[in-house]
Amino acid sequence: MTKRIPELDYLKGVLILLVISFHLVWFEQLHPNIKQVVYCFHMPGFLLISGYLMNIAKPPKDFLRTLLWIAVPYLFMASGYIYVASLLPINDHIDHLTPAVFLDRLLLHPLGPPWYLHALVICGALYYYIYNNVAQGRVTRFLLIGIAYYILARAFGILSFSSALYFLAGAALRQSGTGFISFFLPSRFSVIIFALLACFSDSPTQASFSGVLIAYTAISSLLWLYTITPPKGGRGVSFLGRNSLPLYVFSPVFTVLCKQLVPYLQFDPTGLIFLTVSLVICVAGSLAIAWAMDFTGVSRFFFGRKAIN
Repeated sequence: MTKRIPELDYLKGVLILLVISFHLVWFEQLHPNIKQVVYCFHMPGFLLISGYLMNIAKPPKDFLRTLLWIAVPYLFMASGYIYVASLLPINDHIDHLTPAVFLDRLLLHPLGPPWYLHALVICGALYYYIYNNVAQGRVTRFLLIGIAYYILARAFGILSFSSALYFLAGAALRQSGTGFISFFLPSRFSVIIFALLACFSDSPTQASFSGVLIAYTAISSLLWLYTITPPKGGRGVSFLGRNSLPLYVFSPVFTVLCKQLVPYLQFDPTGLIFLTVSLVICVAGSLAIAWAMDFTGVSRFFFGRKAIN
């Protein structure tokens, strides 16, 4: 079993809280500028970590099993999202849901939050196949993987090319033998640089140069924050990081329900009370579902695990 890296668990814990926070529609509408900055690093951070941690040294059968336990939650999450999108007037609303539209959105062009798991399966599968079956140097292999990602993104619209590149960067970092913490060096100075970039960058995106700098300095800042976080708090955040997948899969159910709180909490113009209450509900609710699945034995068929850790 691969030894866990506590810093990465902590990083994933912070990132999943940010993901949930900016899936709360009212809160993100209150803070569009903060949302734009956060979007430069929260999912890119997950993609970097996923590329870095993906073990392509596994035999094909074991690696397919790894992809399976990403694909099963994805299929569940995406199917539910597509159905809800056909009923509710959300941004991704589907006017007329047909079997063809359903399959297209499920297999090729996912809507909403499930896109990350869809990208992870595709990026991981191509990374494993090309890297292990092309008898060329490391640079050539990664070049071919990048070309494959580009074709799927530009010719077929199946991937976001910038997202795929973050995954590929994490994979390249792993294959180079450079430690994640050694590359994203924890530093208090990164906090200053991140703050300056966040304040003065003009419309940054994850695909822009300023967005890449924001992603790097944000990750470095969070890794530095880990070094000064009290142990008890660090363990709590790391626990969320270890269980970021069930939080990612189940939290959309609760972010929708939390909309009902808005009329009661509008007296706070910052939305921070709404955010705090909603995060507690989303995290507690998602973990409760995960624990119930563990208790009933469903988790081994859904996440490929026996229990939450």
